[in-house]
Amino acid sequence: MTDEPIRRIAGDLLIAAAGLLTADVLLVMPRKIRTVVLKQNYRKVFCCQMILCAILLVFAFDVRFGFLTGMPRKAANVIGMILRIGVDLLTAVILYFCGRVAAGSVIRSRETANHVIVPGLALENGRPVGDLLLRLDSAAAYAAAHPDAVLILTGGNPDASGQTEAAVMQALLLERGVKPEQMRPEDQAETTKDNFRNTVGMLAPGTPVVLITSNYHMDRAVRTAKRAGFSRVLRRPARSGLLSYGANMLWEVILDINEIEN
Repeated sequence: MTDEPIRRIAGDLLIAAAGLLTADVLLVMPRKIRTVVLKQNYRKVFCCQMILCAILLVFAFDVRFGFLTGMPRKAANVIGMILRIGVDLLTAVILYFCGRVAAGSVIRSRETANHVIVPGLALENGRPVGDLLLRLDSAAAYAAAHPDAVLILTGGNPDASGQTEAAVMQALLLERGVKPEQMRPEDQAETTKDNFRNTVGMLAPGTPVVLITSNYHMDRAVRTAKRAGFSRVLRRPARSGLLSYGANMLWEVILDINEIEN
């Protein structure tokens, strides 16, 4: 097989993948922007997600058609080559962070501990989203298997009625059979950083904690927890919705890149 057919096949696959990722973002994020409390934050992330999708699409179309250096004039080809290098480098950065998110999704600790942190997730019109319910399913199963465990439920962002993520999580875990004495709500956190800054003081230094959060969120959450002062963080990734995984993965990539810039 010559290089041309290989490039066509690779380009078609990349276009399909980048197109599906873009469609996922367009399907997931506008709904969230309409329904969550922190609308401005979601708008900013959505704009960044579309920029990343545009870079990936340009990369995919260039692999397929070679249009960046296919111009008739030499000067235009030089400009195209510079653009191609830039797009290739940006794509490599995006794929690196995507790979880190994906790898963090599947790493699971075998050890157990008696303190569990369950970060909240933005409510949509005051209701829990599917990924939050999956986190709570994992938390309830852990609590049932470890009766001495205490679940720290962290999440603020109250809706119009004043209901916080932590309060919603506590009510749903009660429905799942978790005892009230097994739960400690923390209802002031607005971000992942706040989740761990606000909970680190609730435990003795060096206390190992089990972290239960969505699989796509695990990598960034563990690093944030360690920066906040948790020295031993045990991973228990919860399942997440397959149809929104791409949009959530790009969300994590953007926040990862922003963390490096800050």
